[in-house]
Amino acid sequence: MNFKQAQEIEKKHLINLYTPIRQPMVIERGQGCLVWDTEGKEYLDLLSGGRAVDILGHCHPKVIAAIHAQAEKILHTSNDFFTEPQLQLAQKLAELSGGMRVFFCNSGAEANEAAIKLARKYTGMQYGAEKYEIISALNSFHGRTYVALAATGQPKYQKGFGPMPTGFSHVPYNDLEAMKQVVNERTCAIILEPIQGESGIYPATEAYLKGVEELCRKHNVLLIFDEVQTGMGRTGKFFAWEHYGIQPDIITLAKGLAGGVPMGAMLAREPAASAFVPGDHATTFGGSALPAAAAVAVLNAIQEDGLMQNAQTMGEYFIARLNELQKSQPVIKEVRGKGLMIGIELSKPVAPAIKQACLERGVLLLTVGDTILRLLPAIVISKAQIDRGMEAIADAMASVSGSIQLCV
Repeated sequence: MNFKQAQEIEKKHLINLYTPIRQPMVIERGQGCLVWDTEGKEYLDLLSGGRAVDILGHCHPKVIAAIHAQAEKILHTSNDFFTEPQLQLAQKLAELSGGMRVFFCNSGAEANEAAIKLARKYTGMQYGAEKYEIISALNSFHGRTYVALAATGQPKYQKGFGPMPTGFSHVPYNDLEAMKQVVNERTCAIILEPIQGESGIYPATEAYLKGVEELCRKHNVLLIFDEVQTGMGRTGKFFAWEHYGIQPDIITLAKGLAGGVPMGAMLAREPAASAFVPGDHATTFGGSALPAAAAVAVLNAIQEDGLMQNAQTMGEYFIARLNELQKSQPVIKEVRGKGLMIGIELSKPVAPAIKQACLERGVLLLTVGDTILRLLPAIVISKAQIDRGMEAIADAMASVSGSIQLCV
């Protein structure tokens, strides 16, 4: 099937949600950081399968083997039954998080919904029903379901879907004074991304997150970290909050958790974790045997293959190469990020043109608006592949800059 045929089927049978972002290809297969379309063209994938999901790249042998083995046993049972993969995964996440308890679901939005429900249940039990308000950051992204959408600090995603659930407020990111102004006796939780991903890769400062943690302890507020995009070793540590030396009460995970198989998780410390009791929350597919087995394989690979160290080392190398390119390409205004979560701020609205030029050179990346390029490669990426990506990015920027100068 070629791209034109895919477009025709989409137009006839799919609800029109993705047309503006569709890349002009039909992806057929992938291996590591490479994908091939149905026309046989090879691309270097700097997106981890699209949006930070294929954390180990495409078709990692350990994940494929785990999926194959589990598929021959049993694909799914609901949470009426135990399965070994779910229990093994819970044990591993508890070890990595310092003893947190786990609720499994299917996506980041679901994980954030569970986190918000738990926060309101716990603080309501402890301090009264009037303590229910949630504070998040402007330009945050926490999901598309209603409560997660209400927590998201970007009105463009809420437009047309009002009224939003009440009890949410948004303040500027990395602005501790602004946070202090809104925390009050009704605040039950603060939800933040340690690095804002969807809006363009904005890391929190250490002083900011430590200040927020102190506010939470002072006012009996739960601290929730949305690690849907930042977790799973992407930043060089398993959780991004580990860079900051603090202790969140609740963490949410998804995207890379099962290496491409849909899965999410909410992790919570005691005593908040015990606020949920049977009947408070549930999901049919959450923690099912197949995605849990895939996730166990992902965690094993990350630990056994030194992939957190690779994410840190390759991220430092990628950022250094980009900073070097900035010296000859003034269109680069700023390079920021941690590990393999990198944003390139541009001084001109040419991000879509650069993305297209990279596509033509066999490299896939993301844009945020007209002025930001977003790079989220798999944590298995090699130095040679980064060099290939850099060659395409540099060439694309030069070609786009040249076109701008000719137009002027």
